[in-house]
Amino acid sequence: MRGGRGGGLLVAGTTSDAGKSVVTAGICRWLVRKGLRVAPFKGQNMSLNSFVTREGAEIGRAQAMQAQAARVEPTALMNPVLLKPGGDRSSQVVLMGKPVGELSARGYHGGRQKELFEPVMACLEELRSTYDAVICEGAGSPAEINLRRTDIVNMGVARAARLPVVVVGDIDRGGVFAQFFGTTALLSPEDQSLVAGYLVNKFRGDVSLLEPGLDMLYGLTGRRTFGVLPYAHGLGIDEEDGMGVSLRGAVRESVVAPPVGADVLRVAVCAVPLMSNFTDVDALAAEPGVVVRFVDRPEELVDADLVVVPGTRGTVKALAWLRERGLADALARRAAEGRPVLGICGGFQALGERIEDEVESTAGVVDGLGLLPVRVRFGVEKTLARPVGEALGERVEGYEIHHGVADVRGGEPFLDGCRVGSVWGTHWHGSLEGDGFRRAFLREVATAAGRRFVPAPDTSFGALREEQLDRLGDLIEEHADTDALLRLIEEGAPAGLPFVPPGAP
Repeated sequence: MRGGRGGGLLVAGTTSDAGKSVVTAGICRWLVRKGLRVAPFKGQNMSLNSFVTREGAEIGRAQAMQAQAARVEPTALMNPVLLKPGGDRSSQVVLMGKPVGELSARGYHGGRQKELFEPVMACLEELRSTYDAVICEGAGSPAEINLRRTDIVNMGVARAARLPVVVVGDIDRGGVFAQFFGTTALLSPEDQSLVAGYLVNKFRGDVSLLEPGLDMLYGLTGRRTFGVLPYAHGLGIDEEDGMGVSLRGAVRESVVAPPVGADVLRVAVCAVPLMSNFTDVDALAAEPGVVVRFVDRPEELVDADLVVVPGTRGTVKALAWLRERGLADALARRAAEGRPVLGICGGFQALGERIEDEVESTAGVVDGLGLLPVRVRFGVEKTLARPVGEALGERVEGYEIHHGVADVRGGEPFLDGCRVGSVWGTHWHGSLEGDGFRRAFLREVATAAGRRFVPAPDTSFGALREEQLDRLGDLIEEHADTDALLRLIEEGAPAGLPFVPPGAP
């Protein structure tokens, strides 16, 4: 490796959701299987899906999953800046795992972002001094020329650290050749000198039909394509945002695995505004015979055996949305009929009696749905924790990310929350990933719903995650030029890459 430091690579993309997170995870798994010590890195992430590390730092869930792909413990170094959108064009800024304030997009890009460049680079250098290789993920597109001056995640990082760049394009969307060419041609000569080539993602069909286009792309740019990754169903990791991502990336698709018992179990997840950590339901989707869908209309709750009110970055806004759409009344009817409802984090808070919020929404005192005997007061300090406990006779692990402090005034204890009849509430994310607890909970749900559903006795969520990450590693190993990628990681971008006009304006 160069200069006594570990090697590195930046995985950029022509667009958001081009496959950067998946490719980064796949490269991490391929490298660690080769015996290298590898770590993921993303200087700045914008996501409502976050995770709490063992030291109590909040980072993006995608980086936590990439760390799992690399078989290392996730730390704040891997995602030093996390932006959590809160509506009204503002985001909470999380630096080194701790919130440091709210900023508008203009305020962030107008000055604060540049201040964060130094700590971002310090984290990257610390990782490179510890690991054989650091695989960095970009954000959006490196050719967002309006943001280049304050960039701390794409070419700004690549230039400062002299990292080679591979650009990923999603050919399933169409226009991938124009995207590769245009992305390169909109970069300055200095930035272009680090763009080593391209990776085609989500290709369906005969690769030989694509090869003439790849040859022409090489002729136009002087840059080769390092691989064509095939379209693969059910692949993905915990990504950044988007309601459909969780199910598209679920570790097992329900149609593949029939139920063990006589009935399926239908789970409806209320698609509340600013939904956060919707990946909580992936563990349910992993169970054979459990069908998970996101809903936004009360009639969609009628045939559901379990309704989940998930986490949200805006509990008061979510409450108003539930009421406006008639979902609040539908949830109240379910509770009165003894039909299962589970609230997680912000969803748990919404199920309570009252919310006092001078922090998140500054709305003051707001009535909750009144389904659980809980009162919530929002505090300035954010709770970030990795609790361990017991529920339904099983050991449970989870993680907490919330400003709301719950005062539980009745019901049966349930993790840090409570249960009343068939309504459960807890702040704990990730609890359903525990196999024993998930089975026990689904048995309770099935009984309350009158379904002859039986949890599979051998479903291991952890094993399915590992299987999925190995499949990502296989994609890289089998469909990318790994020798060329390893040379890039160890030696950097090749010298003499041609300039593609016109360059940055």
